[in-house]
Amino acid sequence: MFAMTMGLCGLSSCSEENTGEEEYANWQARNELFLASIATDSMQNGGWERYKKYSLDQTTEGKASEYVYVKKIDHSGESTVMPNFTDSVRVIYQGRLLPSKSYSQGYVFDGTVNGEYSVKRAYTSRQLVSNMIDGYSTALQHMTVGDHWRIYIPSELGYGVSGSTKIPGYSVLIFEVTLLDVSPAGQVMKPWR
Repeated sequence: MFAMTMGLCGLSSCSEENTGEEEYANWQARNELFLASIATDSMQNGGWERYKKYSLDQTTEGKASEYVYVKKIDHSGESTVMPNFTDSVRVIYQGRLLPSKSYSQGYVFDGTVNGEYSVKRAYTSRQLVSNMIDGYSTALQHMTVGDHWRIYIPSELGYGVSGSTKIPGYSVLIFEVTLLDVSPAGQVMKPWR
């Protein structure tokens, strides 16, 4: 997934143990339909932002799977600092899948939050923007310190058709992220509080 150096999830190949097939029945079709609806909403309804993958030509229209889709929840702060690809960030985050048979809110596969998302009850994580999956890295580079976003990442910008240990192939990833701090490449990140 995103931070190989963080030891997150030990993600490498999709596991279909016990009820895996039942848990994620019609998973590819469900995720493709969900992505199509978000792509349409982002173009027709207010309150959405979309950002094309950072490494693609930004001047041409792309396919729905080349964008991350964002709902901006909050901005607390007056910072205009946005991370670059080579920067480190400090975040609070939670990553989940679409709802499935056993997980009505979506399976939480990673994060710094236990239970419902709350900055007050979370711990922080330092991450190198360039070590993240493409969709997550793309979104981070558009956030400013203090932003709290819900980010929808197509499987093509996440774990693709293969998935990982905890993430089935074709999964749209849903991240809730609060950006707390940015440290330029070559500078040590200040301790958090």
